[in-house]
Amino acid sequence: MIREINESDLKGLFELYTQLHGNPVPKETAELSALCGKILDDENHHIIVAEEDGKIVSSCVCVIVPNLTNGQRPYALIENVVTDEVFRCRGLATACLDFAREISRKENCYKIMLMTGSKEDSTLRFYERAGYNRSDKTAFIQWL
Repeated sequence: MIREINESDLKGLFELYTQLHGNPVPKETAELSALCGKILDDENHHIIVAEEDGKIVSSCVCVIVPNLTNGQRPYALIENVVTDEVFRCRGLATACLDFAREISRKENCYKIMLMTGSKEDSTLRFYERAGYNRSDKTAFIQWL
């Protein structure tokens, strides 16, 4: 099942995120609870998940950014695309990205941007098969 996250999914999402750049499961604190509440309450922040047998097994984040150019149409950013290694190659990440595209269309976005740090050909081909291209823009990152 592909859907947006709810508060009861956060523990499963954090466990999935351990497979994304080695993120540890964060400690439950008031600050973490406040951050989660802020994200869940933000109508422009969409955490999309694939659930199988009650377990969160794939996810991506889609953020809608209001914009003053391109006819004042917003754009979307995709981040944190991850699938549990046991559930890969089943189309779950593609389904999450498709769900994000539908949100972006509904919000009248004129583009969706996605960046990856991966240099793996299989990952880059996956994003191309999902409809993204690597030739239109050049990304620059400044780490803080």
